[in-house]
Amino acid sequence: MDVKAAAIQVLQQAGTPLHAKDIAEQIMAGGLRQSEGKTSDATVSARLYSDIKSKGDKSPFVKVGPQTFALRDSTEISSSAAPVPVVVEEPPKSSVANAGFSFTDCAQKVLEEFGRKKPMHYREITEKALAKGWLVTGGKTPEATMYAQVITEIKRQQKRGERPRFIQHGRGYVGLSQWMGHGLAFQIEQHNHQVRKALRERLLAMKPGEFEELISQLLAEMGFEMVEVTKLSGDGGIDVRGSLVVGDVVRIKMAVQVKKWKLKNNIQAPVVQQVRGSLGAHEQGLIITTSDFSSGAVNEAAQADKTSIALMNGEQLVMLLMEHGIGVHRSTPDLFEIDEESLVGGN
Repeated sequence: MDVKAAAIQVLQQAGTPLHAKDIAEQIMAGGLRQSEGKTSDATVSARLYSDIKSKGDKSPFVKVGPQTFALRDSTEISSSAAPVPVVVEEPPKSSVANAGFSFTDCAQKVLEEFGRKKPMHYREITEKALAKGWLVTGGKTPEATMYAQVITEIKRQQKRGERPRFIQHGRGYVGLSQWMGHGLAFQIEQHNHQVRKALRERLLAMKPGEFEELISQLLAEMGFEMVEVTKLSGDGGIDVRGSLVVGDVVRIKMAVQVKKWKLKNNIQAPVVQQVRGSLGAHEQGLIITTSDFSSGAVNEAAQADKTSIALMNGEQLVMLLMEHGIGVHRSTPDLFEIDEESLVGGN
């Protein structure tokens, strides 16, 4: 019995949403499927998540939370269940701004130089960025692209628990969050900063096998399929293998090495070389660490005449864990502000 069929049987028997780990345990306990991999829960999550992405409403599964699934026709599914998130990636800088600045970087520069700590309309921001030569684009609607990129960044940073650098003021006006002083937004950022710090410390306290399992869960949430931990050692060789699926069309075989190192111990170039030498046919490499990378490691990973190796440092790792709700839960306040323009003449 394949993973999806076994998961359907488990969820039917449970009659309630289950975490991928619980589904995997019940599959194995019931003898519904045998697996040689050490991350059956990550495999379950990846398979179900992929089925939802590829089939949409026709999938028998619904994702109701991080690593948590239910059957679409189950009466236990809440009508308020969160939909599967759609990640909107910002186009590479080289494709949108030949001058070296992205749309969002241009927006910040314009606001800093011309805003005088007051919001500006996105059309005016775009006009000034073009006039200053900071933004070079062949697009026919740069204003729309500018606004879309700013809004996308705000949502992405909020999702990761960061303080967005931009603030929406309604009716197309945008300002910088740094102008907001030490109000509630500042306090929220300070709180989330402490959460990020605590989460990173918790990662360092995990056992190697537990850390690799956590990474496999993150990879599954990021769109990896067929995620398997290859061994239970934290050092040397490849720790996790899987396929990164982009748009249900592109499939990239990935070999991942995870390094749970203390913050002061940066990854050096020989580690990058080791990973590159361990890659199988048509595989790309990824190194994930709780620490950081030396300049030599960064240069080695980007060698033009060799297979490139992607690098994820501790700060990026924590951000992605928070974005996908792994190791944290979200408590989002709703902030209201008076819309002066809509109230003009209202009395």
